[in-house]
Amino acid sequence: MILMPMPAYATTPERAWFYAHRVIVAAILVFLIAPILVIMPLSFNSEPYFSYPMPGLSLRWYEDFFTNVRWTSALKMSIIVAVSVTLVSTALGTLAALGLSRPRFPARGIIMSLLISPIIVPVIISAIGMYFFYTRIGLTNSIPGIVLAHTALATPFVVITVTATLSGFDQTLTRAAASLGSNPVHSFFKITLPLILPGVISGGLFAFVTSFDEVVVVLFIASPEQRTLPKQMFSGIREMISPTITAAATLLIVFAVTMLTTVELLRRRSERLRGIRN
Repeated sequence: MILMPMPAYATTPERAWFYAHRVIVAAILVFLIAPILVIMPLSFNSEPYFSYPMPGLSLRWYEDFFTNVRWTSALKMSIIVAVSVTLVSTALGTLAALGLSRPRFPARGIIMSLLISPIIVPVIISAIGMYFFYTRIGLTNSIPGIVLAHTALATPFVVITVTATLSGFDQTLTRAAASLGSNPVHSFFKITLPLILPGVISGGLFAFVTSFDEVVVVLFIASPEQRTLPKQMFSGIREMISPTITAAATLLIVFAVTMLTTVELLRRRSERLRGIRN
């Protein structure tokens, strides 16, 4: 984002608001990132307690994270579930976005509202509903149940991302391919998919992060032995506060920042492919 300079003809109240607005934005930014700035240094504390100033620096909590079976199994569980959710939700969300992008699609607004409702509805309500529904069909305490539940939460992000990418897609390309004898499947893989691929990958990354960071639904439908990384962190806070949690939190923060940076780079590449920006 480029900050526009204040015009020379601005009045005194406009100048005051110009600087006050930036002070307010900076204060909000500091307020939001302050917990991160506190947690990350504590993950390098050499002693098993939280204090400033730290008596020394150490990587012992990162070593415990990667060697303790409780943490490694939770990390492995999160990766397995997140990868499965990413594959399923990306496929379903892309297909849904392709259908919704058609101009004459019936009841488009209603269907779109239903698809993105998991984002609007509080996750605790979704978790309770999934728990009672899964209890009836026998999907509680199972990895497929967790994957399906996370897929329901992650698919709306794929739908929104791919739909936004398709909004700038030139449909005449597919019509030209059809006029040359190409079938819809061939046109999709040769023309549509390469152009919208940055949006699809961005949606998949959002789905991965959504599943990887989710804890509320897992608390309801997973068994005590099925611990994802967020659930392990939540349980660790309740049962025994360990500095290893700060190391896990730091790794999650770095992972989230990396994913957001990748999404932004993909968004810019998608805009270049569609000719929106140079």
